[in-house]
Formats: sequence, structure tokens, C-alpha cells
Amino acid sequence: MRVACKSVILALARTMGRVTVAPSSARLPFTTIDEVAEALRSAGTRLTTPRRMVLEALFAADTLLTAEQIADGSVTGVPLDLTSVYRNLERLEELGVVRHMHIGHGASVYGLLSDGEREFLVCERCWKVTVAAPEQLDRVRAVIRAEFGYEARFTHFPLHGRCGDCATAP
Repeated sequence: MRVACKSVILALARTMGRVTVAPSSARLPFTTIDEVAEALRSAGTRLTTPRRMVLEALFAADTLLTAEQIADGSVTGVPLDLTSVYRNLERLEELGVVRHMHIGHGASVYGLLSDGEREFLVCERCWKVTVAAPEQLDRVRAVIRAEFGYEARFTHFPLHGRCGDCATAP
């Protein structure tokens, strides 16, 4: 079974070409926008008005946001150019301030790393997103490592399944 799966995966990888790669930058420790601003300056990057607005949206949100949600101003009340939002999110991700992830077939979502790396589980029926500390999924990772030799992470692509409510629903 493992050989057949490996063949299928290799064939898919060859036909897909480049795939989205999980970021590898270290998390920047911060709790405030001012601390992020200082880190930006230390890295030779300015805290421009659009970059500050992106950060304000992320700090104000109680959930993960798409670039479109940040750009439309629904969180801050100030609309921004979508290209500028993506460019700023990319730079903030390079610095270890934010991470993007893919919940489903839609746009990537972004969240601050102020509380550290988080991993995610997504219900494929109701789309509920559950946030988990990495150590909560260590036993799952151990099984994947033992069975397949992979070091699994669920920060970039979440673990999909059904939440407790949907698993018992008819």
C-alpha cells in the first residue's frame, strides 16, 4: 500500500509543478504593533501607513482574515489596495509576524503569531476551524512519523475531518 501511495504522490507532484510552501521564518516575539514596528525598523523596513493598517486589522480581528477582508476595510474602516495588502502580508510573514494557511479551496487566511505557532483542524462539513497548540497534535505526528516517515505540520495546511457535532449528525 505504501509503495502505491508513494507512486501516486510522486506523479501528482510532477504534474502539479510548484506547490505552496509553508513559511520557514522564525516567529518574531511581539505583543504590540509598536514592537512589530521596532522589528521592522531593525530589519531595514519602514512601517508605512498601509503596513500599519494591515497590522491594525490583524490585531483587531478575533479570527483569521483573508487579504480581501483586510483590503475592503471591514475591520478597520479604511479600505486598502489589495496588491499593497498582499505585498505587506508577504513581508510580515518573512519577518515572522504573520502566517498564512489554506483552510479549503478559497483564499488563504492570515493570522498573527504573537501567541506562537498554531495548528488547525477544519470541519469539512460546517467549516468550523479549531485552533490547537502544536503539542496537542504530537501524538498524531508520532503516528505519521512511525507509519510514513514524515514530520507533519498542520500550520500551513490544516488537518481536515469532521468536528464532534458534525461527526454525530445524521
